[in-house]
Amino acid sequence: MKNVGIMIAVFFLVVLLITACTGTQLMPSPSTFLSAVPSATEGTAGARGVTDEIRSLIEIGTPESLLQASDLIRSMPAVTATEFGRTMNMVIVTFIHQIYPDTPFQEQTVDPVQTHRYTKIINDVKQGLWTPPLASSQDYLEYILSCLVILSETRREQVLRLEPYLIQAGALNSNSVLAPYFLGLVYEYSGDMNKASDKYEQVCRLSAQMYPAVLGLARVMINTGRTQEAIRILQDMLTKQPDYTSIKRQLAIAYYEHKDWDRAESATREVLERNTKDSDLVLIRAHILVELGRFSQAQQALDAYASANNGNNNLYLFLRARVQNEGFHNRDAALNYLRSLLRSSPSEDEIVIYTARVLMDSPRADEGNEGRALLQKLVAGTKEPPLEVIALLLKDALRQEAWQEAEPYINYILMQRRLPDDLLDAYTVEHGVGNTAQALSYARELYEQDSSNEEGSIVYITALIDTGRTDEARSLIESKLSTVTPGPMKSRYYYQRSRLQRGDDLLLSNLRSSLFEDARNLDALIAMFEFYHRKKDSRALSYLKQALALSPDNPQLQRYKADYL
Repeated sequence: MKNVGIMIAVFFLVVLLITACTGTQLMPSPSTFLSAVPSATEGTAGARGVTDEIRSLIEIGTPESLLQASDLIRSMPAVTATEFGRTMNMVIVTFIHQIYPDTPFQEQTVDPVQTHRYTKIINDVKQGLWTPPLASSQDYLEYILSCLVILSETRREQVLRLEPYLIQAGALNSNSVLAPYFLGLVYEYSGDMNKASDKYEQVCRLSAQMYPAVLGLARVMINTGRTQEAIRILQDMLTKQPDYTSIKRQLAIAYYEHKDWDRAESATREVLERNTKDSDLVLIRAHILVELGRFSQAQQALDAYASANNGNNNLYLFLRARVQNEGFHNRDAALNYLRSLLRSSPSEDEIVIYTARVLMDSPRADEGNEGRALLQKLVAGTKEPPLEVIALLLKDALRQEAWQEAEPYINYILMQRRLPDDLLDAYTVEHGVGNTAQALSYARELYEQDSSNEEGSIVYITALIDTGRTDEARSLIESKLSTVTPGPMKSRYYYQRSRLQRGDDLLLSNLRSSLFEDARNLDALIAMFEFYHRKKDSRALSYLKQALALSPDNPQLQRYKADYL
């Protein structure tokens, strides 16, 4: 009789479970966990407790709670086979695959109840369709499942329509991480970074396991110029979850946005070894390789990207242009890409500036004029032109030795920054206009920034000689000649030493030493020409020809061409 009683109890429990799980409207979520798993003899209250606990764990929505719910379903055969068990298992698998793809999970066979509303919502989401909750629904999971569409939809007008439903879902269950996380995505995709940050931080307070919220917070930080903070929180998360590819991928992007090219290269390589089909990351890696000057590898990455995409991406075409120009020195091929980009994106400053730079570097006068016209158009279209535009205008003025025209450009640049190249340009301009005292000031600042910089040392020595500080110049030259390696730089130091010599023999000795180290040293060639020209020596012609071959438009040499050629 005792065994019969137990069998009857089990029978009624199964019936109650099936009754509880049929129909489309399931029980609303409880606010607290029900911890005890009931035995078959606890009757209706026990069955209700099991279903409520499973729903509550799923609604909480953390990786841990979802895995607990899955274990609970699998541990109770009487639940696993019911419509409730099959439906909840489908929801768990869907959440883990779509929200937590890196979470280790023992794959479950999904046997959805085709007539259940959850099944229809999930099927619609897979097709990119949005099925709003029923107007009278108080079912938290119905709201959340319908909003899974945001994981594949980032258009502002489309995601904003989800906001009121997610706010309502949050009111149904304030313990869940899912509604605030999806709201964070809504605000991020719609451009409201402050609200997005608030929601992601709310999720992180609810659960430290919710790594997608950390990824979202990192994206917001990057978008608001806090890249270093993003790197820090991602590195912290990676120490806790060292095998999670999504964290490694976002960290690689953070390094990329921070222009930490070496770390970005290593990080993207590791992620792409796991997933070679990540096209966005392939393109990012191509950009990194271009910045590192590894153009052959960048070309391979761009080929891989083109094989899976249509190749109309602006960044893709721009990188193709840079590889051709900087890597293969094929200006014509680069200009083909750049002109195509200008036709489709005429207002993108970076493309216009780079195109102008390539054109202005051309030996063809018409292309140089075309580049200047592009720059002038940029300047005319804004009250405060980008610094890169001013730098290009300065470079063009320096090339033409238009020192007066260059002065306002370099002064503007120095108000914004004082990089070594800027100080070198400032010295060049002041030297050109004959302001030797100011030229020395810039040269000294450049040298003091980094005394090991050979270019800065040469400029400083030149300025010292120009201002009559010959003893300081001589001391520095001797120090450098004793340590510098043979070649072009040593040639330049010998040339500077020649400027300090009073006798012809010492002058010629240093100039010959300079040309021995570098036969293409233009300054030394011009000095040799001028020496023999003063002596009315026929050897002057040979040095003039060599100098003109290196610099045919050199203004210093133009006045001699008529006499000698």
